[in-house]
Amino acid sequence: MAPTTADAAPAPTLPPPTSPWVILGSNPHVVELEGGADVSLALAAPPRVSRLAVSPCVFPDRPTPRNFPFLLATDPSGLLLLSAILDAPLTLVDVDLPGEQSVHWRYSDPRYFVLDAATGSAFRLPDPDPKEPIQHQALVGVLSSPAAAAAATWSQSSCPSWARTRPTSAASPPTSATRVFAPLRTLAHHGRLWWADYSWGVLTADPFADDPVLGFVPLPRPCVLKSREAWGVLDQLRYVGVSAGSLRFVDTYRRGGAPDKVTVWTLRDPDAPEWTLEHQATFADVWADDTYKATGLPKTAPVLALIHPSNPAVVYFFLEDHLFAVDVPARKVVDCERYHLVAPPREYGIVNRFVRDWELPRALSSGPGNWSSDIGLTEPTEAAPPSRPIPGGYHLVGNTKQTFIG
Repeated sequence: MAPTTADAAPAPTLPPPTSPWVILGSNPHVVELEGGADVSLALAAPPRVSRLAVSPCVFPDRPTPRNFPFLLATDPSGLLLLSAILDAPLTLVDVDLPGEQSVHWRYSDPRYFVLDAATGSAFRLPDPDPKEPIQHQALVGVLSSPAAAAAATWSQSSCPSWARTRPTSAASPPTSATRVFAPLRTLAHHGRLWWADYSWGVLTADPFADDPVLGFVPLPRPCVLKSREAWGVLDQLRYVGVSAGSLRFVDTYRRGGAPDKVTVWTLRDPDAPEWTLEHQATFADVWADDTYKATGLPKTAPVLALIHPSNPAVVYFFLEDHLFAVDVPARKVVDCERYHLVAPPREYGIVNRFVRDWELPRALSSGPGNWSSDIGLTEPTEAAPPSRPIPGGYHLVGNTKQTFIG
């Protein structure tokens, strides 16, 4: 005879599922953490979004839409690069660089931290010289040193510990006209840093070289846009990331209308000059499949989120309050879940810089200690919305001034 409800043994408590990688929200909670830790993680298997928390020692102010902590880059070593933009009195700063002299108003106090997720510690990097500021947060990344266990951070005009250096040479751009290079993401790949301008191409350099040399790989010819075309919205429509050991470019942009298809391009070799089209599918074909109908989502062009770090056929999208994955060549939805992100104001809309894919170090992926089975069941408190939205400009503070002159 089957036991009654009262007699039934309680169901065993199973550890939450683990994964070798996670989708990490870029905006952390700011909370007091147990044991005096500076960093804490609540991990969840994709497509759910994992959450990062930092202590008030990292960010002592109340986060606002203008001033807040933000995750800039991840590294498989377990290190995370975080910016903490604090409010500051309005100050006039002189800028005196070779060939450039100007002044600008400074109204924030940018701080940078390397977070060690495995130990829960945060290391504050030396403050950049206020007369030589990091011009844009999208210019910085984190990369493990090939010669040491420590990691170094570097920007296009800085080397480890923010000491200034200049590339000795650079590859020629694919045009003779003057144009601003405006990267939206910096990532590490093949022992180098890569700066992705979603309208034009990708710059790359080895920051540990004695004489760093910038290389340039233009986007596929049909994908190169005019200067400032689709300005401020490209991180809803395009993405550059690493998947299965190769650099991938995912594109949904369509001139003159809403996105109607997704293409996945591959840079087979880090030194290859051109991309190869690997996968493509129309959204109409995806919408027609039973797997999409089962999600209950509308037939509306989604926002591009990221590419699966080990399966380049799978691309993730935001739509309404869901994050879903599509097997592009199969035209099928393979995962779908409601997403819960800390802080991004709804007035700005969701964009792919609000999440980071992160291949976890073994210390985090092998054990259930940081994995949460109830993540996403409650909506986190959002930051107060701004009085006026700035499309595409929520976390990228600063002026990108990287110019090629033919």
